Amino acid sequence: MPSSKPPRLALIDALRGFAVAQMIAYHFIYDLNYFGWVKLAMTRDQPWVGWRTAIVTQFLLLVGVSLVLRTAYKPAWRDFWSRWAQIAVAAALVSAGTWLVFGPRYVWFGILHFIAVALVLARPLVALGPWNLLLGGAAIALGWWVKDAAFNPMPLNIVGFVTVKPRTEDYVPLFPWIGVVLIGVALGALWQRRGFAIAPALRALNEAPPRWLAFLGVWSLTVYLAHQPLMMGALWLVRMIA
Repeated sequence: MPSSKPPRLALIDALRGFAVAQMIAYHFIYDLNYFGWVKLAMTRDQPWVGWRTAIVTQFLLLVGVSLVLRTAYKPAWRDFWSRWAQIAVAAALVSAGTWLVFGPRYVWFGILHFIAVALVLARPLVALGPWNLLLGGAAIALGWWVKDAAFNPMPLNIVGFVTVKPRTEDYVPLFPWIGVVLIGVALGALWQRRGFAIAPALRALNEAPPRWLAFLGVWSLTVYLAHQPLMMGALWLVRMIA
């Protein structure tokens, strides 16, 4: 029987930190574009669209894996709702902050909003174990192939299936992205069957990860909330002084 205290796997923290580091780099370039120091169509052109997709995919796979890990060691719903509340409050702060900066393009269903909803949907499905691989694949297929203008208005565009992307600074709809979370749950279930053992090729990373990656992974929610205000504030000061 596992202990009641979940292990702190440095491997997961490092992988999450790697995704956070990419996010910071992506947003820094985005901010340079916002202030007019570079001219890039980051919401339309490659490699920017592909890079954003890769970053979001990494985050959401880890959401699924971490959900299995946490459920295995802390199965009580009280623990789940405690963590969920932190994410929901953070999502509300993102909406409020982006409303002040971007007005009508504020983030009303970005990655934190999505994660809050996805956790509620995925938590009961953890019991299905690896079968979530099929559910996740089906969800991704639906998200890519089903398009209907009826889903374009709010609030239906939260579901996905839109024919026109909403005018917002961040948009992570349920389809296809819930599929990525469920695939992460399936991978976590397969890992659980192995007792959450670390593969030999990854043991060195788990035992001695780069400290900055581990820091970013452990404090990912705080870093997510703080990095853009700090970067945009610094760039605004530079523009005022220059």
